[in-house]
Amino acid sequence: MAEAHAEKTVDKKIALPSSVTVKKLSELLHLPVATIITELMKNNILASINEEIDFDTASIIASDLGLETEPAEEKTEAGRLSIEGLNKLLEEEKNSGKNLSPRAPIVTILGHVDHGKTTLLDTIRKANVAGGEAGGITQHISAYQVKKHKKLITFVDTPGHEAFSAMRKRGLSIADIAILVVAADDGVRPQTKEVIEYLKEHKLPVIVAINKIDKPDAKPERVKQELAEHGILFEEWGGDTMCTEISAKGNINIDKLLDNILLLAEVEDFRSDMKRDGFAIVLESNLDPQKGPVATVLVRTGTLKVGQDVIAGNAFGRIRRIEDFTGKSIEKAEPSVPATIYGFNAPPQVNDIVQVVIGKGTGRAQAKENSTKKMTKIQDEENNKKKISYILKADVQGSLEAIEQILGAIKSDEVGLELIFSGVGAITESDIRMAESAHALVIGFNSEPTSVAKRMAEGSKITIETFNIIYKLVERIKEKLTDLLEPETVRTDSGRLSVLAIFKTGKHDMIVGGRVSEGKMLRGSLLEIKHDDEIVGKGKMQNLQYNKQNTDEVNQGNECGVVFEGNVKIQVGDTLICYKEELRKRTLQ
Repeated sequence: MAEAHAEKTVDKKIALPSSVTVKKLSELLHLPVATIITELMKNNILASINEEIDFDTASIIASDLGLETEPAEEKTEAGRLSIEGLNKLLEEEKNSGKNLSPRAPIVTILGHVDHGKTTLLDTIRKANVAGGEAGGITQHISAYQVKKHKKLITFVDTPGHEAFSAMRKRGLSIADIAILVVAADDGVRPQTKEVIEYLKEHKLPVIVAINKIDKPDAKPERVKQELAEHGILFEEWGGDTMCTEISAKGNINIDKLLDNILLLAEVEDFRSDMKRDGFAIVLESNLDPQKGPVATVLVRTGTLKVGQDVIAGNAFGRIRRIEDFTGKSIEKAEPSVPATIYGFNAPPQVNDIVQVVIGKGTGRAQAKENSTKKMTKIQDEENNKKKISYILKADVQGSLEAIEQILGAIKSDEVGLELIFSGVGAITESDIRMAESAHALVIGFNSEPTSVAKRMAEGSKITIETFNIIYKLVERIKEKLTDLLEPETVRTDSGRLSVLAIFKTGKHDMIVGGRVSEGKMLRGSLLEIKHDDEIVGKGKMQNLQYNKQNTDEVNQGNECGVVFEGNVKIQVGDTLICYKEELRKRTLQ
């Protein structure tokens, strides 16, 4: 039956989605469900009629049944724009002065972890983000708008912990204004210094928000002095930086902070051309089981509309739905508007530029080529290293990038990590097959295996480890790397014995007598023989006697007898150095 069907469709490939149920696959291939399930079982895959399998698995089954397949996707033209290209385009637009209209300022709030950045965002948008994040740290980028005096302000949220420095810099690169949050009871910290350096380098307008002023140990003037020492001079001190003393938790002076943002925005006069086709930067993306690929973007110029053909890096498609930051469906997204876009064939990468395209092209071929390059990009160049190969899946691109960054910072001359593949979405059968061929560990961050993938992993003895807190994931990887390190031998000397007499000389053993000159002699210890200030051999103490009685130890100043096992011939006047060696587990530096 399959062969007959193949003859009918020899010139036509069957389009398959990235994920499909067994039942739907049978419909697409025009074959009975039983045939599909049987073929899956031949490939050691146990899947029920309503379970989903990925494109790779579905295409293998179709191929085994004599059918050709292709991904169900639209083809688009090449010519993808980089973030550097977009910045150049924006600069040219600004210099031209044509068709420019006022737009909302884009603001990012930055600061050291625990300085109240997320609480400030919560207070501004009246939503509790911190409570919903595992471990209490903001791990994703998000964007939203607020209205003050009938004027909009766009906020881009970036994490504050050191593991997310790349994400913070991205937030800064797309922002018009930076709010630097510094705790009044803590002062300038490492991430604060990092942000200050970036702000000075890129000349980005900044407003300082000294937070937690309602705490008993708050010292805002000390904070101002510390900031001044790092080149941040306030208006009251003759500088040009506005400063607002606030309490995010107590909702103190938040309105004043928003007023200062609008004041600075009025001075800077941010504008763009909303009449042109839209250009947006991808802040986040993920693969939703029900909605498919989803991208959170920030429109930088122009207007994105429902129905437009778009590309973003290696992803492409047609916009079938746009939502604002509240989840409300909108028909278009204009400059400075954060929006969620549905309709891509795959989740685009963070920092990819969404742009409108006209006509069809060769997007799929380029996407496939670039995807293959990504799989083999990160390789360990030193073949003598012991390595842990791993496949990484995460819920969103921001998490993926942060994890890759912090794992990439783990350095060792003896052990290393080899990233085989990374991506967003659930852990699927293709991930397990890849792990099996590469003998790799599969790691999921807020990503769980599908039921089919889980059974495949159990059958193939592939280890899957999932986490919802990044630091737990990193600790586990470090622990695994530590286990690969050869243990170090630690030697502990306990005492020395001056040999005074030889009582027996055997082929491989001797009995000697002497006085403990330093420390103590311990039965069962290792012995070094020192003759004329030179170590001439080693052996082991088989027995130790004091006053002709067996004993476990003899202290300094006492005489004793030692049964020595070894091939060295001890002489009167030699020194026996008593020591022990133990293997100690090493740690990564």
